[in-house]
Amino acid sequence: MSGSGGSTCAAGRLGKGRPINRSVPTRGAPDFSSRAARGESWLFHPTAGGELSVCLIYPNVYSVAMANLGYQAVYRILAEHPRIGCDRAYLQQGVPRRLVSFEGHRPLSDFDVLAFSISCEADYVNVLSILAAAGLPLRGEERSRHGRMPLVVAGGPATFLNPEPLADFVDVFLIGEAEEMVSEFLDVLLGARDYSRRDLLEAVGGVAGAYVPEHYTPRYGADGRLVAFDHESRGPGRVRRRWLADLNQSATTSQILTSDAVFGGMFMVEGGRGCGWGCRFCAAGYVYRPVRYRSEACVRAGIAEGLKHRTTIGLVGPEMGSLPGVASTCEHVVASGGRPSPSSLKADVISERLARALAAGGNRSVTLAPEAGSERMRRVINKNLTEGEIMRAVRWLVSEGVDRLKLYFMIGLPTERDDDVEAIVDLVERMRVVPRIGRRIRSLTVSVNSFVPKPSTPLQWEPMESLGTLQQKLARLRRRLASLPNVVVEAQSPREAYYQTALSRGDRRVGIILEAIHRRRGAWWAVLQEFRHAGGASRCVPSPDFYVHRAYDPGEMVPWGFIDHGIDTRFLLAERRKAFAGFETPPCDVATCRSCRLC
Repeated sequence: MSGSGGSTCAAGRLGKGRPINRSVPTRGAPDFSSRAARGESWLFHPTAGGELSVCLIYPNVYSVAMANLGYQAVYRILAEHPRIGCDRAYLQQGVPRRLVSFEGHRPLSDFDVLAFSISCEADYVNVLSILAAAGLPLRGEERSRHGRMPLVVAGGPATFLNPEPLADFVDVFLIGEAEEMVSEFLDVLLGARDYSRRDLLEAVGGVAGAYVPEHYTPRYGADGRLVAFDHESRGPGRVRRRWLADLNQSATTSQILTSDAVFGGMFMVEGGRGCGWGCRFCAAGYVYRPVRYRSEACVRAGIAEGLKHRTTIGLVGPEMGSLPGVASTCEHVVASGGRPSPSSLKADVISERLARALAAGGNRSVTLAPEAGSERMRRVINKNLTEGEIMRAVRWLVSEGVDRLKLYFMIGLPTERDDDVEAIVDLVERMRVVPRIGRRIRSLTVSVNSFVPKPSTPLQWEPMESLGTLQQKLARLRRRLASLPNVVVEAQSPREAYYQTALSRGDRRVGIILEAIHRRRGAWWAVLQEFRHAGGASRCVPSPDFYVHRAYDPGEMVPWGFIDHGIDTRFLLAERRKAFAGFETPPCDVATCRSCRLC
């Protein structure tokens, strides 16, 4: 269950053969000391209590959670519901005592609903840590054997892609956007008076977008590949992702302000969901299709509210340079005394007017994502971006006063050659002195990540490059870029990319690896190495290399294949063929194009 890209819902002591006590509010009198300690400012009014108790959990620390706009959006939906008593919880580090909720200081095991909002795969193991800190069995089948246990539900962008590594630990996944499905899901829970656990799961499994792992049994062949995904329920076998057609139906903006959050000085306003450019590596461009933008009036209404509380307005979305009216919107923020800060800008949609507005608002640093150094490589990934367009954007930005740039690149992309990697250095070097105006950029931060094949993208079948090769490429880049003045290199470890790939492309057996990492207190690389060297046979799970360095056959069953994002697999395969041929696809035209079969 997700608002603008990250959240969840869950249910707990409902399916135990006993009715909910509807005469006693489950929220009680909350203790506001935690809010006060964090300096929180609330922009909405929660209900006093309700018949169903829900704890919305972000499986990371407080500062990261409160910077997530989707998490805040879902919390407001739950907290304003007249029949729901809602609280929050976060990952606690170095706290030996039993984990309790943020506001009511209530044991998590006392809630009807534990709702995990999961934005990235690296937080999967934190879900296990929180369940353990709550004193709950990790696996759903173990919780079902006990009497009064919460029913655990999860959602958010990571689970939209592939929930299978968490399938043994979560009772229900909600695959879709919260505004579209949360009310329907809650109606089922609130109507579950005398349901047994089995009947409750059957009922919630009938909600479009709900995935109940207990109703599915994966079967594997002798070579370790998934050969069948048996479905044992009255509902449909394929789970259809839910999405909100008209974003103007609900504003998605910051709801709780605190300086303790990452970017705590910013008020966030969602401008759109999805991205129409179709970069072949990007999951957000596919699982949030079709691209949808809020109207300029809706965005400006959010800005007006935000300027009452903060001077910096964050325009949030996968790619905000294509937001209709973005230049005039940024000018409006500046004229109102604020600073506009779009989350992501594609270089070729940066206009001179937009560059002027960003600089006028006090922005001295802007982030661009060429992704690859060579035009050949950018054609492979369908970046639709030439070097001339990149340099034009840099010239406009620098001429207006922006003197610090952050650049995102990837290495290890399919078909990548040594000269493609060298082209990253060449492009950075050419950026240092801006053509025509002769100005030098004060600082260039070059962020380098290894390619991670993501589910439901045209490159989902491709393997991640070997660790040794990636480390050699990264070392070469560091040496070359270190010789350039005012250039700083930030690089993700290829080991982290390996871990992410294992979780992104893994099946249900990867849960065994997650359990081992949890038992070893997060020592993920040591555990992954042990599983790699053991070969996996004795542990009923393949080596992680099976998921990371193996090319998946386009005809084989993939672990996430039961999720229907509305995109025809034939379209993904066609895009894959075009990638290897170096052919680009123009951006989405949602009014006329029917290529991916979603619109």
